[in-house]
Amino acid sequence: MKDIMNAVKISEKVYWVGAIDWNIRDFHGYTTKRGSTYNAYLVTSEKPTLIDTVKAPFRGEMMARIASVMDPGDIKIIVSNHTEMDHTGALPETIKEVNPEQVFASQAGVKALEEHFTFDREITPVKDGDRINLGNASLTCFETRMLHWPDSMMTYLAEDRLLFSQDGFGMHLASSERFDDEIDPAILEYEAATYFANILLPYSPLILKLLDRLYGLNLPIDVIAPDHGPIWRKDVKGIVESYRRWAVQAPSKKAVVIYATMWRSTELMALALAEGLSGRGIPVKVMSLDVNHRSDVAYEVLDAGILAAGAPTLNNNMFPSMADVLTYLKGLRPQNLIGAAFGSYGWSGESVKQVEAALADMKVELPGEPVKAKNVPGAEELGRCRDLGALLGDRLLEKLE
Repeated sequence: MKDIMNAVKISEKVYWVGAIDWNIRDFHGYTTKRGSTYNAYLVTSEKPTLIDTVKAPFRGEMMARIASVMDPGDIKIIVSNHTEMDHTGALPETIKEVNPEQVFASQAGVKALEEHFTFDREITPVKDGDRINLGNASLTCFETRMLHWPDSMMTYLAEDRLLFSQDGFGMHLASSERFDDEIDPAILEYEAATYFANILLPYSPLILKLLDRLYGLNLPIDVIAPDHGPIWRKDVKGIVESYRRWAVQAPSKKAVVIYATMWRSTELMALALAEGLSGRGIPVKVMSLDVNHRSDVAYEVLDAGILAAGAPTLNNNMFPSMADVLTYLKGLRPQNLIGAAFGSYGWSGESVKQVEAALADMKVELPGEPVKAKNVPGAEELGRCRDLGALLGDRLLEKLE
């Protein structure tokens, strides 16, 4: 691929030398409908420095892009901001080929790298606030533990007012365009929010602390260079403000009704509940788990105030697709939700209790009684579903006052 793949200059000293994965459609159980990128960056300082690498199968693409700027053997320093293997899979072979003078990672990152790979050299640990000397420039290291791994850190290149943000401020989006101002803003908003909802939501309290810290340091940042997706150069302030809004998890005037169904009985209940919500002026997103993926649900729940869930009973348990989604949402730890459980059954009817227990375990406020219907719901059960939706809507409006 030499002489075919080119680096992209993103600031005075920095080039993007990453790889585009047009075909990936699943990332840790999250649907990546538009593919992804694995971003690596080359700093052309007196001591040329590589920031992160790429997923192992894409090493050739990365090395070709580096070669379009300089001989890869001229690289003196490699910095690993994040140990996850979509950013370090190519690291061992890159070290062998480049033979840098030093390789840096956070203290937790050094340990994690040694648990992932076998190296013929020591990795140099850096602490929060340490600086890495690049000759005519320097990188300041900021530990960002659990954003979203224990080893995670960001590095700041003051000379170019550029923040290498590892997985923070990223998104899964394969594109030939490298910068935010080259991409449809609606796509940016959707993919950034989807990424936050499915990857970073559990760490919202830590994100708020990080944002407060960055504001407190008063760092001038003209460019944010994440490890996935486009590089932010136009709307740096906007993406940072979006992260604060998402991390606060303030409920909005929006309801999400998710359901699984076998013979449309639970579906009818979901539609009746949605009517009750709509009657109170609450916009509703009704999502059948037959056609909506767990990551789509997570995206919709990100800014919702209400989550209602319904499932039929199968083999004395809630329907498997509902168990899948609720387990996934529990791990993401959404906050400040009001909700309810409902569902149908043929003879045993355990699903509704199980759905309600799962919502309670997620600390969803449950102001009303769940609704169960045996076989096909009649006017009485559907009326109770509509009334439950109205109750949820009234409770949300009270909360938002």
